Amino acid sequence: MITKGYAHPELLAETEWLAEHLADPHIRVVDCDPPDAYLRAHIPGAASVGSNHYVKDPDNELHVMSPDRVAEFMGALGIGEDTLVVAYEGRNQPWAARLWWVLSYYGHTNVKVLNGGFRAWLAEGRPVTDAVPKVRPRTFTPKVDTSLIATGEEMRSAIGREDTVIWDVRSLEEHTGETTRGNKYTGHIPGAVHLEWKEVVEADGTGRFRSAEEIRAMLEERGITPDKRVCTY
Repeated sequence: MITKGYAHPELLAETEWLAEHLADPHIRVVDCDPPDAYLRAHIPGAASVGSNHYVKDPDNELHVMSPDRVAEFMGALGIGEDTLVVAYEGRNQPWAARLWWVLSYYGHTNVKVLNGGFRAWLAEGRPVTDAVPKVRPRTFTPKVDTSLIATGEEMRSAIGREDTVIWDVRSLEEHTGETTRGNKYTGHIPGAVHLEWKEVVEADGTGRFRSAEEIRAMLEERGITPDKRVCTY
């Protein structure tokens, strides 16, 4: 099994499994690619997350949507209390992973990321469509899990702590300060270790996550181990 060895294999869905469960009424597949890509082709029955890939607050894009807005947003996607959500995209999973995090942050942990995303689905010759499904709105009740977010003060207090690792998942150029991306301050949080998020994805273009053994070795090399509290940014 591809997910063998992962600490939480239930967080991933394999393409074979999804293909066998597409007709399940309790599953909502969500396409996290831009709308134009979704309209060209997507997994049958998938709803589009739209242009707000990061589910950010439109009034303050530094933050995730507020509970009332996220309730409307998720409900319009057909996500209810008993819905199993499978998120996917055609890149290396950052938007799909973001939807996973937002749902988890708001208490909906019944969510998976499709391993390999749309690229793996296409490579395996699985069905696609350009038909937009009719999505029945559902009631989504946000229940904030504050343990899944760190405040600025918590990040400051984490600096230098032996029981905590601060993990910078941005590009190496952002970490070193060579790239500003328009920010006033550059570089990284003191003591942060660097491992770009896309390094945990296979380099062969399949879009699948590396094996558990490979990822574990990469993390341990940087001191990211199960006994530590990990703060990412």
